[in-house]
Formats: sequence, C-alpha cells, structure tokens
Amino acid sequence: MDIKKKVTQTIFNVAHVKGKLGLSDILANLDIEVSRQYITSILKDLVQKGELIRSGGGRFTEYALPRDADLLRNRTHIRLKNVNLQEHEILDRIQKQTPFLGKLTENVLSIFTFAFSEMLNNAIEHSLSSEIDIEVIKENNNLKFTISDSGIGVFRNIMKKRGLKSELEAIQDLLKGKTTTAPQAHSGEGIFFTSKAADIFVLDSFEYRLRIDNLINDVFVEDIKPAKKGTRVTFTISVESGKHLSDVFAKYQTDSEEMAFDKTEIRIKLYAMGTIYVSRSQARRVTVNLSKFKVIILDFDKVPTIGQAFADEIFRVFQSKHPDIVIKPINMNETVKFMIDRVEKP
Repeated sequence: MDIKKKVTQTIFNVAHVKGKLGLSDILANLDIEVSRQYITSILKDLVQKGELIRSGGGRFTEYALPRDADLLRNRTHIRLKNVNLQEHEILDRIQKQTPFLGKLTENVLSIFTFAFSEMLNNAIEHSLSSEIDIEVIKENNNLKFTISDSGIGVFRNIMKKRGLKSELEAIQDLLKGKTTTAPQAHSGEGIFFTSKAADIFVLDSFEYRLRIDNLINDVFVEDIKPAKKGTRVTFTISVESGKHLSDVFAKYQTDSEEMAFDKTEIRIKLYAMGTIYVSRSQARRVTVNLSKFKVIILDFDKVPTIGQAFADEIFRVFQSKHPDIVIKPINMNETVKFMIDRVEKP
C-alpha cells in the first residue's frame, strides 16, 4: 500500500472509531513517519471531495465523516487584520469552518448571510480599526454572531459626522433608519434592517449599549461598565425562526412594487427628558431626517403624557411642511391621544 492510501485509510479508521478527529489523532495512529503538511494536504482533498467535514481553524481544526457532523464544535472564532478585507470572502471562510450553517433552513441562512455581511462591511469600512474579531456560535437553538472592533465607535462616529450633541442623539437617529456616515457609498439601511431581522440585536460602543429585543418588541438603551472601546455587534436568531428577509423589508415599504425603504417607526419613549415629553425641541429631535419617509409610525408605548408644544411641533408644524407624509400614532393612552387630537391639524 502506498503512503497516500495508508494515510487516507488511517484517517477513515480513526474517524469511524472516534467520530471526530484532529491532526494529532491521525499522527498517533500512523505507523509510518509523514509530515503534518502532507497529512493536511490529504485532509484538504477529502474535504473538497465531500468525504470529510471540517470545522474550526488553526489548532482548533476538527474533521468528521458527514454522518458525524453534529459532533464537531459549534463555534468558529477568527481575528483579522483590517487590510483589504472582502466580506464575501470572509463569509465563505466562515461557512467552510462552521458545518452547522449548512444545515440551516433557507430563510434563516438568508437572514444570517445578510446580517453578517452588513455588519462586517460596517466594521471594515467605517470602524477605522486595525483588527476585527469575529465569532459565530450555535448555543442550544440559537445562532449567534459577534463582530467586534476597537475603532472609532458607531455612536461617536454618527454623532461626529452628523454634528449631533451626544451619543444618545446618535442612537435616536440610528433607530430611524437611513442613517449613514458615508451617504455617497451607503444608504444607511444596514443596521436598521439587521436589527429588525434579529431576535435580539445588541450594539455595544464605549459607554452605551443599544439592545433591540424583537421577542418582546422593546428597545433598551443602557450604560455599560467597563466601557467597550470601538463597537461590538451581537446578532441572535433562533435556528427554528419562521422569519423571512423579504417580510422584514416589506414591513418598511409602502409599495412592494417600488422596493423602496420609505416607512419607519419611532419609539417616542427614547426621546424623554427624564420621563417628560413636553418641549418643542424634543419634538424636533423626533422629526430630524424623517422627511425622506412616506409613512412615519410614532409609537407612544410607555409614554405617560406629552406637552402641547411637543404635539403641535409634530402634528401641525412638521405635518404642514410635509403634507404628503402620513403620520400614524399608535399605542397612545387617553392623555396622549387627547393632546394629539386637540392639535389644529394643517
């Protein structure tokens, strides 16, 4: 038997016995001396032929027969120098190292592919970070990925580029959609739609955390200590999710034929001064950059009351300047509804 056949046979023998194996397992079962590079080349060939499944990278690389793919680790972690990176090439690498991705339903895989590519592109092009850290993991029934950098920070970047007063104002703008620091190259829709497609979406950057929990339909802005230098995005979705990416897009389109992102939803509770929503200036913060939408849904959930000036600025002043925009208030209590109804509409 020649050397290649002997090594190949040993690989299959070990795979049948152990279920999964690494390079050290093969070396321990060979009675001839061959180099690690030679064994690796044979393993690579078997993977390309589909006779073995590969998981992980570097010293954490594991192999298994296709029937035993579930035995492979459900975690892939890579750290990359942010030089000439292409998100599609990295996604391809991740998929090759993460066998469970190949078992996802089409709808969940399409959401993962979209979200991962969008968030990685943001890190590559906007973070100004020298390195990017990526982890993809399956925990119980959840698929989760984390993309972390040590760059400028998403909230600070938006604050600086848009001339805002605080990172909290940047978070408010981000939640509207169509917020980008590079309008010539990007539409600003990536984070918005990624956050809507997730079960749970988290952005950590310096002192602030934005947590969007679509399982309970709520948004949280929190202080974090210690601060996270740069940005860390964490995306979680159930592997059994029934969501479809097309439905996520359609929810924010007024005309499915045009395929335009022209509808947004604003949570008024995020614009509070304490727990009070009274001033005209607060209302102007709500309406900043909303003229690009055709339909604006204002969610008053957990808002106890609003002032006359606040209501007037949105429902008379802004509406009179943009008569073609439809404003739909929802989740109002009786007090809020009364204040909105008494505004003299244009």
